[in-house]
Amino acid sequence: MQAYTLSATQRVARPLDAVFAFYAEPRNLARLTPSSLGFRLVRPPDPVMARGLTLTYRIRPMGIPMTWVSEITEYDPPHRFVDEQRRGPYAYWHHAHTFRAVDGGTEVADVVTYRLRFGPVGRVVHALLVRRQLEAIFAFREAAIRETFGGEPG
Repeated sequence: MQAYTLSATQRVARPLDAVFAFYAEPRNLARLTPSSLGFRLVRPPDPVMARGLTLTYRIRPMGIPMTWVSEITEYDPPHRFVDEQRRGPYAYWHHAHTFRAVDGGTEVADVVTYRLRFGPVGRVVHALLVRRQLEAIFAFREAAIRETFGGEPG
């Protein structure tokens, strides 16, 4: 099964602890997701970020409602956390978030490794649709972070 990687880096004009705290609040993910995806945190109602936390979301990619369950598999504040899909649209999803203090603020880096289902059909769907959709989501996220904190494009 083909694995794909999407990477994004952005500098934020805020201190490391403040930026990490924003990202480590699961309810803030809705602010970083285009409204067209209909993103909604279902449970837990008051999540506290920690290793082992399981989060259930509802999303509507391409208008198709589905449940996405992710688990926080690594949590090292204020430097790193990883979420992995346990149920959802991908055969595999591993999203590493890293944070590093730099002159004038914080560097935020995202690396997503993912696989699609359906073999050759999945590769075609990736080429025609999925890659562009994920790039658009991360472009939206970059703009939302810049609006929230200020900073430079990645």
